[in-house]
Amino acid sequence: MFTDSHCHLTFPDLVRQLPQIREAMAQAQVDRALCICTTLEEFAQVHALATTYDNFWSTVGVHPDNEDVTEPTLHDLLTRGNLPRVVAIGETGLDYYRLGGRPVADMAWQRDRFRCHIRAARALHKPLVIHTRSASADTLGILREEGEDASPGAAGGVFHCFTETAEVARAALDLGFYISFSGILTFKNAQDLRDVAAFVPMDRMLIETDSPYLAPVPYRGKTNNPSYVPFVAAQIAQIRNIPAELVAEHTSRNFENLFKGVMKA
Repeated sequence: MFTDSHCHLTFPDLVRQLPQIREAMAQAQVDRALCICTTLEEFAQVHALATTYDNFWSTVGVHPDNEDVTEPTLHDLLTRGNLPRVVAIGETGLDYYRLGGRPVADMAWQRDRFRCHIRAARALHKPLVIHTRSASADTLGILREEGEDASPGAAGGVFHCFTETAEVARAALDLGFYISFSGILTFKNAQDLRDVAAFVPMDRMLIETDSPYLAPVPYRGKTNNPSYVPFVAAQIAQIRNIPAELVAEHTSRNFENLFKGVMKA
């Protein structure tokens, strides 16, 4: 019934507990999950999850925060992106939150990496999984420059773990992207984000855990896992005054529409 559109199950704490997590998912009616790749070094492990379990899929990408890792070439992304059960390119995007005293101008490598992912996604006709933090203007600007303006040939994709303003959400929606909400939506100090969730159309919304991070209330501060994604759906249901089952229905259908290679639950 529920779909976790973004999780990191290769983290050691989750790998060790995978049988228990899968059992908890079944108990919570979480039917499917998209396992996200953040480095080329971890791709084989992420992809193995998707090829081992029929309700997992994978992406390929290098997270913008990751330095001192293999820099992806277009060939790297195309080769891995063509493999079975790889349904998206990312996690990719821009993150200026942890500059470590460096000016934004010094993050050209991050912008170049982002453009490489966009070009791979367009070549493969697969969507992007976008991460943006303290960099929304450049993220949107590069997407537009690379042709991601909802025109034919655009890859599209999702702004995952959305924490930006309503104006950024509108701009992403105008470009044809989906918006995904995480457990942050349940946090006491997240009223602005709840207002955004009230605004985003139900046919352009996804839900996620971003496991092992950002566990929703009542598990905040603990290790997150995909079985907790119904708490995100419940928060959206409360915001919009609709049943959680309807949130599950919409977000699962959106997941299928965006990630074309997934099977219906």
